[in-house]
Amino acid sequence: MQRRRQLELAANGIARRERPALFPIAAERWLASLSALQPNTLAHYRIYAGQLKERFSNRLVIDINERDIAAMQSELARAGLAARAVNFRVVVLRMILRYAGVWGNLAGRVRMLRERHDVGKAISPEDEVRLLEAIGRSRSQALLPLFVLSIDSGIRASEARALRHRDLKLIWHNGAIEHGWLTVSRSKTEAGVGRTVPLSSRVAAVLTLWLSRFPGAGPDAYIFPGHNIGFVGNSRRSDLYNIDFTRSVGSWKKAWRDALKSAGLHYRWHDCRHTFISRLAENPNVSEQTIMALAGHVSKSMLARYSHIRSSAKQAAIATLERVHEHHSEADSPQKPPQLLASAERQPSVVGEKLLN
Repeated sequence: MQRRRQLELAANGIARRERPALFPIAAERWLASLSALQPNTLAHYRIYAGQLKERFSNRLVIDINERDIAAMQSELARAGLAARAVNFRVVVLRMILRYAGVWGNLAGRVRMLRERHDVGKAISPEDEVRLLEAIGRSRSQALLPLFVLSIDSGIRASEARALRHRDLKLIWHNGAIEHGWLTVSRSKTEAGVGRTVPLSSRVAAVLTLWLSRFPGAGPDAYIFPGHNIGFVGNSRRSDLYNIDFTRSVGSWKKAWRDALKSAGLHYRWHDCRHTFISRLAENPNVSEQTIMALAGHVSKSMLARYSHIRSSAKQAAIATLERVHEHHSEADSPQKPPQLLASAERQPSVVGEKLLN
């Protein structure tokens, strides 16, 4: 009987309708279609898809509506998740439902939460010292070179993760990196790919120690390879094992959160990039073209923010000149004795010129 029904449908050109899938099944089918993606990207998709599968475990894809999505957004926002994190989950949900062929019913009826674009902040020099001390106590030995490299070069976490030995041009002297530069081979923006950033003295110092761990690494090996962390000896000192140069290090979010908690601070990892650009912008001798060349893409909103920083720096520079003029006027006046010129306000130095002890 079933075979006869199939023949009748085929003879009349009627396509057989597929039964709507349960959401967990649809999510697994979607994930299976992403095999060509980078492992790190796929890992993030799996995490968010897993959370969505748990939420919609007994629902058919066709039964999920805009009210369900709005309820999820409200619940996650009340739980303290940032709007960007909530929106990313909605994006993953949309991709799964679109792959299942049912998103068309929801298109235009789901609204994303409004994201803040002013949450980035520069790490103060005092907080940087506290962070370095906390990172020095971390079990993750990769955290220190990652932090110093990020705050002194402005590269994103994904860019640091993708760095290979062939992306570094290093000048060695007496077993230490004297100077060099890195080339960003992979970036989220076209403007970021291929940009070169000179290494600061302290980046050279921490990379000297870090790279000395991997004397046999080839040009295609990752600078921060995948590895596990264990304890060695009676002192229970942490060390690396299962080092795999063919894959990059995974997430270091937990190590970063632990360091922040130890230092009593609250920053995002991306604030390292904000710090780098802010410190460049604070120096009136650094042009905007140079900032763009070193940082790659900078959004219009961020450029507007950095323009305020540059205005303050320029005003401070002009104020210094005015004090010089006032000094000369007082020195030329016969009624007033010459006075020593007050020390000019110290302008923030270019990132990483001084190696912190």
